[in-house]
Amino acid sequence: MTAHTAGDGRHRPAPTYGMLLAVLGVVYGDIGTSPLYALKTSLAHFAGGQTGHLEIMGVLSLIFWALVLTVTVKYVLLIMRADNRGEGGILALMALAQRVSVGAHMRNVLGLCGIAGACLFFGDGIITPAISVLSAVEGLEISAPHLAEYVLPISIVVILVLFMMQFHGTGRVGRVFGPIMLVWFVALGALGVVQIALHPYVLLALLPSYAVTLCLHHGLLAFIVLGSVVLCVTGAEALYADMGHFGAPAIRTAWLVLVLPSLVLNYFGQGALIMADGAAAENPFYLLCPKWLQLPMVILATAATVIASQAMISGAYSMARQCVQLGFLPRLVVRHTSTHEEGQIYMPQVNSAMLVGVIILVLAFKSSDNLAAAYGIAVTGTFLCTSFLATVVFRRQYHWSRLTAVSVFGFFFIIDFLFFTSNLLKVPEGGWVPLVLGIALTALMTSWKRGRDLLLARWKQDSMPLAPFLARLPQSRTTRVPGLAVFLTGNPDYVPTSLLHNLKHNKVLHERVLFVTVQTVDEPEVSADRRTDVAELAPGIHRVVLRYGFMESPNIPRALEDLDGEIGFDPMQASYFLGREVLVPAMAPKMPWWRLWLFLVLARNAVPATEFFRIPSDRVVELGVRVAI
Repeated sequence: MTAHTAGDGRHRPAPTYGMLLAVLGVVYGDIGTSPLYALKTSLAHFAGGQTGHLEIMGVLSLIFWALVLTVTVKYVLLIMRADNRGEGGILALMALAQRVSVGAHMRNVLGLCGIAGACLFFGDGIITPAISVLSAVEGLEISAPHLAEYVLPISIVVILVLFMMQFHGTGRVGRVFGPIMLVWFVALGALGVVQIALHPYVLLALLPSYAVTLCLHHGLLAFIVLGSVVLCVTGAEALYADMGHFGAPAIRTAWLVLVLPSLVLNYFGQGALIMADGAAAENPFYLLCPKWLQLPMVILATAATVIASQAMISGAYSMARQCVQLGFLPRLVVRHTSTHEEGQIYMPQVNSAMLVGVIILVLAFKSSDNLAAAYGIAVTGTFLCTSFLATVVFRRQYHWSRLTAVSVFGFFFIIDFLFFTSNLLKVPEGGWVPLVLGIALTALMTSWKRGRDLLLARWKQDSMPLAPFLARLPQSRTTRVPGLAVFLTGNPDYVPTSLLHNLKHNKVLHERVLFVTVQTVDEPEVSADRRTDVAELAPGIHRVVLRYGFMESPNIPRALEDLDGEIGFDPMQASYFLGREVLVPAMAPKMPWWRLWLFLVLARNAVPATEFFRIPSDRVVELGVRVAI
């Protein structure tokens, strides 16, 4: 095997068998469990005996070409080339697009597009555990009909256990994910092959002519069916989002060699079964299995859906941390569950919010068929945002001509738009759930961003530039006392308000002073040689700038300890001075009242800087100030 080079110039080793196994467990859980409900839901639109040869072959053709065009061509072959220093995901793509774009207005548009996609991803993360677990446990209705009334309670128990185990981290459990998903995909392909061998003519659905004929014959109904067909590509965004963990070569290899063939074989096997026995449309996935295998498949499917849900939950943690680092959410609790892997984190606030949302969805919709209406909008909305951002990146960064970029991604945008608008028809049936959630989260994030920008502008207006302060310091006769004071400041060119308040009330300055500024850059991770900048501003006074990527969690004490040789940092002698703003509404607020209310609520519930930057609480001095915005 040869080495591959990532888009950031780093050399990645060729994918090993262990890496491919891990890819199956982490990346392909969501899309790998779609056969449980995608075909069944799509064919359910043809009610009253309309499910004939044309409908089955047409839907199979639509599913096949959705997998080929949306997943294989758009994501696997194209979008995954647009990595932000090896990382993927819609926020990484947004940062990349903003970096190569010109004009503040365009950057704001791209930022809003990325945030909208991220908010819809959160909606997807709440719906996935609900629909996946429900669809797996519903297999009991086939294998053991007398247990049908326990489907809902069992589903809730599985979901509760899944979310309650999150604080342990995914490291240990992750080792068994891969083998389970390998068995799952092999089982999918094998079950499909058996039925295809009995009815091989179903393979003619590989021809796109069947999809075209279905659309021409059924018109509006075929357009409505597209809203369910899109369920077969849910999880496509995970391929891109998890690229930083495994690299594009491993994800591409697993998709082309095992995942895509297994999915196609299973869908076509289900179609062959329904053509042979129309009654099988009730639950074609489980009816593919012989009677003795149905209960083991329920257990295997439940394990696979838990894995799919785990991938979305972990993805939501990563997305939330990125939003915090990029300034779109207030500081949240981030707990690291691994001493080796930076990416393995647990966010209790996000976990609790998702658990409540999933339980509400399960109790409100009660079945996977009902939930399917809510699922598609979240997925297709993210697809649209990704296509738009990718057009900018491939035009600017990869120097595609405008005609090529617009033609290629315009084609995919049209496909995504058809999927999205067909799902809009399902808004009354449940499609309103991700829309409401996405709009609410977008309003919340943009309000926080706007409020922080106003706060920074007000802070600059009231602050003193650092240069004249240092110039006057020798003549000020300020008493210098022993010790090391660390002042956190958002802008390295201004005097921290906490220092000014300390001078005003205590009339002293420590012998050794560090002005520390934490900056988040539009890269996933910052290399060790670019992490810090240290400058001596005056005798005993240093400025330290710490840079972190949006996939990293800041740790100020550890970073300062690494600089011990340059600044003589002793963690047992350091005192940290922080300014705490008490926010109040101004007489003439610069934000609408609802945005101001949202911002104030978020600010009051933000995690303290001491916890977020991992500063020892017994070494902190906080000095408060009232700020009107």
